[in-house]
Amino acid sequence: MQQKKLAFIGAGNMSRSIISGLIQSGYSQENILASNPSTPKLDALKKDFGIHTSQSNDEACQFADAIVLAVKPQMMGEMCQALQNNNLSDKLFLSIAAGLPVARLQAMLGGDYPVVRIMPNTPSLLGKGMSGMYADDKVSAADKQYVDDVMGSVGETVWVEQEEGINGVIAAAGSSPAYFFLFLQAMQEEAMNMGFEKDIARKMVQQAMLGAAEMVCHNQNLELSELRAQVTSKGGTTAAACNTLIDEGLSDTVAKAMRAAVARAEEMAKQL
Repeated sequence: MQQKKLAFIGAGNMSRSIISGLIQSGYSQENILASNPSTPKLDALKKDFGIHTSQSNDEACQFADAIVLAVKPQMMGEMCQALQNNNLSDKLFLSIAAGLPVARLQAMLGGDYPVVRIMPNTPSLLGKGMSGMYADDKVSAADKQYVDDVMGSVGETVWVEQEEGINGVIAAAGSSPAYFFLFLQAMQEEAMNMGFEKDIARKMVQQAMLGAAEMVCHNQNLELSELRAQVTSKGGTTAAACNTLIDEGLSDTVAKAMRAAVARAEEMAKQL
């Protein structure tokens, strides 16, 4: 991995997870700086990872070859405008702000700078993330590889050719952990209705989900439908449950939910 000087503007959970992944991957803490208005998160990052910290975004900008824009979308305009007081001509920007297209970020920064738009998800906090990324032709192949390595430190990555594809990433990966949590919640509640204690119900469903995910990951050559068929005996209990989900329109419901996520992402892009 290239050892660029990398600054994080914003010291929230996603910045922390990426910094942790980088350090574990062998990135030098001397090449990482995080900036944030308040000190508690900075103090924790410095203590845990030995990186540089600052309360000045200008200092972060002057330190860095590459800058991760990790503030809330509604704060991005004001923050980027303030960064224009610095020389940004040689900087690479990585944005993890939802809903802000590359062109909008460039306008906020005041120039056609190379910007990679990234859609990570919360399992990145555990190094099990899935990040979708988009870069226009202003980003070099070497810089794309660098960003891929950075985000690869917290999970898997995928690039989309058209920026609209990021909305599909949001629907399939960015938002989807919540879909699984919702499904697990429903299963836990029904297990409790069957008489199990809450902690036992949770243990059963979460371990089943973990095991199922591991089976998917360890059988890449098998279609998901084939994996399902392998555990579904004709006329058995699993078949009864799966047939009910199919008859109740699970596939259509999931499709509608994912389309709703895409529609909301499109709305957000217009509002910000």
